[in-house]
Amino acid sequence: EYSESEQRDPIFTVADGVLWLTQAVDRNSVVRKLQVIKTRGQEQMPGLHTFRISDDGLQIFPRIPERQDARQLQSRTRISTGVPGLDEMLGGGMIAGDAVMITGPAGSGKSTITTQFIAEGLRNDESAVIAIFEEYPKDYVARADARTPEIGKMTGSGKLEIIYLRPLDLSVDETLAAILEAVERLGATRVAIDSLSGFEVALAPTFRVDFRESLYRLIGALTSTGVTVFMTAEVLDGFSYDRFTSEQVSFITDEIIVQRYVEIDSEIKRVMAVIKMRGSDHSHGFHLYETTEEGVVVSGPLVGYHGIISGCPTFHGALGSPLTGTD
Repeated sequence: EYSESEQRDPIFTVADGVLWLTQAVDRNSVVRKLQVIKTRGQEQMPGLHTFRISDDGLQIFPRIPERQDARQLQSRTRISTGVPGLDEMLGGGMIAGDAVMITGPAGSGKSTITTQFIAEGLRNDESAVIAIFEEYPKDYVARADARTPEIGKMTGSGKLEIIYLRPLDLSVDETLAAILEAVERLGATRVAIDSLSGFEVALAPTFRVDFRESLYRLIGALTSTGVTVFMTAEVLDGFSYDRFTSEQVSFITDEIIVQRYVEIDSEIKRVMAVIKMRGSDHSHGFHLYETTEEGVVVSGPLVGYHGIISGCPTFHGALGSPLTGTD
């Protein structure tokens, strides 16, 4: 046992390998890290690697490399979101292998769309992984079963795995290890992270400081395997054109879908828009949508209105219905 001030002790020159273990406590979160100081004559992975001490011994979670492998080239195949009307907004569906983020205020239907995305893959004989941070698995499945019974039916069948990650001392590397292990075991092609907001809270305080950089490495590692990543993020009811999430991680995504509430004729309506889709054309308008017994259903564009972003749009159309522009 040595202190950091003793790292230059001559005794360290005798050993062929030196591993340095540290432990830090921050607001009741315990974070243990391992650093490979020396391995004579061979390459080592630099940086600090988190680990846990469990009943099975030491579990080490190597630091995610910064996209050390080039992202696999995709065939630009379109896949369905499972949401009626949303595929049309996306120009024919999501692009397989992309990282997709949907943002919106509480109650806007982000998790419902997530389960529809996963259920669509299961119906097409794909395997999937869902990482949740805000609900217990049984509650998540019970809620999803009302609209997407495939979730409950396929959980634990070898086609779908729900990973529950809610401790307040997580590391991004530990999260990635759990997701990748499930992806490899199931041969999953779809991964959902619900939500980034809950993910950030579940991390130990020391990892929240560089959340953007860590998330960049995590998403890069996942998409490099070829899976399609679907993420949700909660934001306040309102956004500007240069910021769509409170975490400011829009740059890491290939596709961004935003949701919000608007007031029309003294009623609260919900609209969504596709803000970003790399390498593909897409709808540029706001579309009304509803949550039905079957899930989220997107209807026609909200035409003839100005100031939708303000939340209180004004109708300036001259012909047709003030909502859809139809007769």
